Amino acid sequence: MQFIYRNDSDFDKKIQALFSRAAIGADADKAASEIIDAVKERGDDALCEYAAKFDRTELTPAQFRVTDAEIEAACAKVPQEDKAAIDMAVAHIQDFYSHTLPKGWTYSPRPGVVLGEQFHPLDIVGCYIPGGTAPLVSTVCHTVAIAKTAGVKEIIVCTPPGGERGIHPALLYACKAAGATDVYRLGGVYGIAAMAYGTATIPRVEKICGPGNAYVAAAKRRLYGTVALDLVAGPSEVLVLADGGANPEYVAADVLSQAEHGSGREQAVMVSTDRGVLEAVAKEIERQAALLKRQECVQKVLENGVFLIEAANLDDAAKIASLYAPEHLELLVENAQELAPKITAAGAIFMGAYTPEPVGDYIAGPSHVLPTGGTARFFNGLTGDAFFRRTSLISYNRDALLAEQPAIARLTAAEGLDAHGASAAIRK
Repeated sequence: MQFIYRNDSDFDKKIQALFSRAAIGADADKAASEIIDAVKERGDDALCEYAAKFDRTELTPAQFRVTDAEIEAACAKVPQEDKAAIDMAVAHIQDFYSHTLPKGWTYSPRPGVVLGEQFHPLDIVGCYIPGGTAPLVSTVCHTVAIAKTAGVKEIIVCTPPGGERGIHPALLYACKAAGATDVYRLGGVYGIAAMAYGTATIPRVEKICGPGNAYVAAAKRRLYGTVALDLVAGPSEVLVLADGGANPEYVAADVLSQAEHGSGREQAVMVSTDRGVLEAVAKEIERQAALLKRQECVQKVLENGVFLIEAANLDDAAKIASLYAPEHLELLVENAQELAPKITAAGAIFMGAYTPEPVGDYIAGPSHVLPTGGTARFFNGLTGDAFFRRTSLISYNRDALLAEQPAIARLTAAEGLDAHGASAAIRK
């Protein structure tokens, strides 16, 4: 853990380093590039090779797809309480996104002119579900269920094969409950590449969504343009903004909730106006960390990724938080709803002591697929309209075109595009 006090001589330097953090390293980018090229060139053969190399699973192309019988058998192993929790998450997510879906519209801004937009769901999307260090059952709900609500016809899931244990039964139940049409045992970069290019066995998708480690993020960035993407999301992060009345136990627990993810590159930041609270939280983090199961994961983040920052006041704290632009931002302050509008960049804002970040990860409704690495300054989290094609609608009658022909003629002449001008001028 690192303390950054506002009277430190190098305060600005330390803060700027946090603001300019990189989610993807050169090593991840190089490795992803090599795997992508191999999948593009060798298709299923490369997928078999990488499943054995990275996931210790020997597969033939015929075994990529999880069969309906396998899914049914897996679902039978899932406790009813777990099924009920997954069903609740799916229902909450679908309800939230049913209110956000785009609708076609038109209007007439000038006589004889009708403008508008129309929207159609994508035909096929791919949802990547991490499963290396933990089977992210919740991510199925936060991707597949949104695509299903949007009306996407074909929703495929790629997730690591899981070695001898196979894919976690609860993850397969979530795929069924959320509306996935097919599930494939393909993980990491090679799974992403398979969906982007398609192979003899894997269909080519129109859009890929879902989070992943630095290698998955690097793969998605490289494949932008070959396929549409939701966003490039790297290791998870949280920023907790707390005042002097915040409960150190709550703050520590929320910091550690990100530290256990597993890559060791996660970050957890606390910004507070109260130095005493910062120091109390540090002690509480040490106490609670010792009780957690995933010690190796947690300790890596505690050594390199936990920052406790002192701010002059809440306005200063809000400015720091906005420049950091976290994936998750918690406001453990009095009157959190009043402070929230001062936050100009964050993937999601959790307001109040009883809204910890995990409610967003699992059950609240808005997707937990959110921008990381400071990209919340220009990316949004996964939304319902991300699964639609938007098309502009433009209609002119004769009088409307004749009224605007002179302006078209001037602009096409300025650009030297006489065929463009003739296209409008020829109509009398």
